[in-house]
Amino acid sequence: MVKKELIQIINKQIDTDFAEGILMQALQEKLIVFINDLIQNNFQRLVAILYKVDVDENKLKRILKEDAGKDAADIIARLIIEREIQKIETRKQFGSKK
Repeated sequence: MVKKELIQIINKQIDTDFAEGILMQALQEKLIVFINDLIQNNFQRLVAILYKVDVDENKLKRILKEDAGKDAADIIARLIIEREIQKIETRKQFGSKK
C-alpha cells in the first residue's frame, strides 16, 4: 500500500506520470533519469522540487560531499523517496481516521 501511495505522491509532487504498478527499483531508476535531466536542463526546477518535497538541504549537501564521485541523481532520488515515505508514515501515525 505504501508503494502505491508513494508513487501517487511523487507523481503529484514532481509532476510525473510513473505507473503505479512499477517496482520500487524501477521507480528509483525512473526518478534518477528524471533528476539527471533536471540537473542538465532545468536546475531551478530541481531546486524547487527539493524544496517542495522538503528534502533536508544540509543532509543532501553532507551526503553529496561524503559520496563525492557517486551519481548525484541517485542520491537525490533516494532522499526524495526516503522523505516521502517518512511523510506517509507520519500521516499514518498521526493522521485522523476517516
